[in-house]
Parts: sequence; C-alpha cells; structure tokens
Amino acid sequence: MQKNDSKGDPTVATLLTWFVPGAGHLYLGKPLFALAAFIVVEGIYLLGLWLSDGRAFEILPPEMRSQFAPFLSPESGNLGAILFQSSRFGYGTGAPAIWPSTMHLGMSLTAFGGILNVLLMSRANFDARMTRASTGLRPETAALASWVIPGLGQILQGRRLRGFLIFLLLVGLFTIGSTMGEGANLDRERHFFYWGGQVLLGLPALLAEIIHGHSPLDHEVPYHDLAVVIGCVAGLLNVLVMLDAYGWSESLHLGEDPKHGLTASNTA
Repeated sequence: MQKNDSKGDPTVATLLTWFVPGAGHLYLGKPLFALAAFIVVEGIYLLGLWLSDGRAFEILPPEMRSQFAPFLSPESGNLGAILFQSSRFGYGTGAPAIWPSTMHLGMSLTAFGGILNVLLMSRANFDARMTRASTGLRPETAALASWVIPGLGQILQGRRLRGFLIFLLLVGLFTIGSTMGEGANLDRERHFFYWGGQVLLGLPALLAEIIHGHSPLDHEVPYHDLAVVIGCVAGLLNVLVMLDAYGWSESLHLGEDPKHGLTASNTA
C-alpha cells in the first residue's frame, strides 16, 4: 500500500476523527463531508444522551465503577463524546431516581454513535491512503453492512455463501446463548460490559433486546453465566467478520487481489 502524502497522514486523520467526528476529513481537505459526518455521528450520540438523561454509566454497580470503567463500552469509539458524558454526567449524584422511559433506547444510540465513529475513523484512514479513483463497495460501507447484519457485507461483495454461513453461525450462536439465558443476557442494565460485546452483533442483538431483553426475572437461570459469555462471544466474532469485509473491499480499491494479497496486475 502506498501512502498519499498530498492528502495527509493516515494515523493523524484517524486520531483526529476519534477525538471529533469529521475532524480527520477536515484535515484531509473534505470540509463538506466532515461537516455531514460530524452532524450525523454527534447527532446520534447527543440524541442518545438526551433520551437517557446521560445516565448510562449509573447502571454500573458501585463495585464496578472506576475512572476508566466507562471507556470499556462501545461509546469509547467516540472519544470526545464519552469524555463529555463522563465529565458532565459521570455516575450521577447518588440520589435515587427513576430511569427515563427511553433509557434503553438512549443507551443503544450512544453505543451506536461510538461504533459509527470507529467506522468513520476507518474511512478517514483509507481516504488518506487512497492514491487513485476507484469504484465499488467502499470498505467502511462493507464493514457497516456486516455490523448491521452479520455476513451482509460479504453478500454485497458477491461472496454469498460465505455471508450466509456467517449469518447462520453467528446468529445461531447468539440465539443459543439467549435461549440458555432466557433473555437475561440481553439487558445492558444487568450486564453492562458483556452487552458491549454483544451489541457488536448489530441488528439481531438489538432486536432481541427490544423483544425480550427487559423481562423481569423471578427465578434463577441455571446457565446464566454461560449464556452471557456465549452472547458476548458472538458479537466479538462479528468484529472479525467486519474486518474481513473491510479488508476485501480495501484490497479491491487498492488494486490488490484480496485472495492472495498480490496486485491485480500480477495475477493471472
């Protein structure tokens, strides 16, 4: 891969985006895209803060609270926003208060704001390295598709069998975990950190939470701990799927053979 010095340094563009969505593209000389990215990503995060009253970190029990605990959440993908949330709201005042009715929706939106900014960071890094015009599915779009529905990015790339197998395996694994846990693994209020891994499975995890994630528990779930781990592992495995989708599209855009890592001009 060749670095395009005329655009800017990829690492700088990535770090700038991590601090402020769109800042990396502003650095790369794309102010309109930078503004649009800032509005979308920060808008989603701020909407989530408003709907949750900024109280997401209050659900952590006292023994799990620390200065750095909030940064073990998907929101940390948007560093500037999570720093604001931590300093402005933190763990609350300590006084008992009822959660807002839109608490869970708000927490999901702030998490999505962090995940979306990670994809924006990957776009800034790629745009800084791109040395020629190209067409086709962009790397970050393929990765986003694989987050929304596991395997969708691969299907859009024409690797349909791979995509369908990924969907069946990961969603199947997640379904097994959720069934074993009787849905108790789906609630962020019960499992703050494990939920952060689980949400990386995208729409299947979010829909499952909406449908069956906040039911009251009136008995002990026998395989609860195992269920929580399985659900989290399914989400973490989807990160590999997103990287696979990203890398395939990136290779095609850079003129490389994604199967062998050779330039297209050097392959038969």
